[in-house]
Amino acid sequence: MELSYAKQQFEQYLNNYDRQDDKIRLKIVHTYGVAELSRRIAERMELTKEDKELAQLIGLLHDIGRFEQLKRFDSFEPGVMDHAAFGVQILFEEGMIRRFVEEDEWDGIIRTAIAKHSDFKLEGIIDERTLLHAKLIRDADKLDNCRVKITDSLETLIGASKEEVGREEISPDVFEQFLRKESILSSTRKTKMDYWLSYLAYFFDMNFSETLDIVREKRYADRIIDRIPYTNPKTAKQMEIVGEMLAEYIGKGI
Repeated sequence: MELSYAKQQFEQYLNNYDRQDDKIRLKIVHTYGVAELSRRIAERMELTKEDKELAQLIGLLHDIGRFEQLKRFDSFEPGVMDHAAFGVQILFEEGMIRRFVEEDEWDGIIRTAIAKHSDFKLEGIIDERTLLHAKLIRDADKLDNCRVKITDSLETLIGASKEEVGREEISPDVFEQFLRKESILSSTRKTKMDYWLSYLAYFFDMNFSETLDIVREKRYADRIIDRIPYTNPKTAKQMEIVGEMLAEYIGKGI
């Protein structure tokens, strides 16, 4: 497993896409961010050298299907393409995985981790090592998405300014899901505030105490909440509840 070689091949793969496009650029930065966070989480968990490198490789490849989705549809919406399934298709059914890693001994772990990294719930994995890496990539992905929600353009992310988002309401069904400490079903999101709250619900689906330690150290929950001016009075009151719930949940850890 040669990570430097895999990164070189990934850079060559990116030449098929417009690096100046805001959405493509966002995903490139995100990919490298997830690979690095996979390493940090694995180090905090004191995993073996091989598992640390495997975690980084999965991080590098986890969103490879996103680039084609953006090229074809200019959208991150799950309804237009299942980017995880497409990533598995080009890597394993079309054989692109051998461009990144010559050996096939980790193929089962890589394939499953990528296939399930964006599932609503992580289910159906029996093998302990595969489950470890499936959980790890999901945590690293959500961690870097925290950075994205703080630093990147909201217009690029959800097609609205922060002021527009803060004027909207949270749909009752979406707020109830959050109160139950559940991830938000994509199909129930109707307003831009629904999308914003769904990003905060990510914290309920993190798997490792080491991940929540980073969330706490970086103050990610508070910084995401504080990015939006909630001028809608009802939304402002609900977001106070959101902040209190997350402070308690993250403070307790896993």
